[in-house]
Amino acid sequence: MKTKLLKVWSIVSTVLVIVIVLFAIFLMGSRVMGFRVFNVISGSMSPVYNVGDLIYVKNVDPSTVKVGDPITFVLNEDLVVATHRVVRIDAENQHFYTKGDANETIDSTPVHFKNLIGVPQFKIPKLGYVSDFIQYPPGMYITIGVCAVLIFLVFLPDILGKRKQKKAQQALSGAAASVSQATPADSAPAQPEKTTAQPAETADKPADE
Repeated sequence: MKTKLLKVWSIVSTVLVIVIVLFAIFLMGSRVMGFRVFNVISGSMSPVYNVGDLIYVKNVDPSTVKVGDPITFVLNEDLVVATHRVVRIDAENQHFYTKGDANETIDSTPVHFKNLIGVPQFKIPKLGYVSDFIQYPPGMYITIGVCAVLIFLVFLPDILGKRKQKKAQQALSGAAASVSQATPADSAPAQPEKTTAQPAETADKPADE
């Protein structure tokens, strides 16, 4: 029963570790592929991008952006980032005019081409909540602790299995030593007696002719 529970837990913990690794890849590894990841914190682009969604933004040349494209940009000098849809382009002055899908009016301040971060390529709904939780205390510390425990538990069945195997080997070694001590050291198997056959003497003599 104990062995079966260990096997079940090994499978469960392995699945959990895989999920965490995949999440880390989606969150951090995406940068290797040229994406920047942002968490949606307002409903101005609802229902396309909702609060808590994680959006993956690809850097693009401003000249490739068209009217109707959603863009992610630096909103002001405080480096606040926003994602709104382009409604007009002033190529001569290098300005995008934007509007949130859920907003009634166009944004009051145009976006300069140099403030463009990129164009969202895809999103993962609600993953932004998890992202926020693990990036800031106390969620960061909780996540580190949970990961450490999971990694330990993944290897726990192997540790217990090796310990059990070691005990079995020690028990076998002890049994072998007991058998060896029970046999007298000076006892030797009886050797068969050697007999030498003597030729039989014949009493008969050849008959005289």
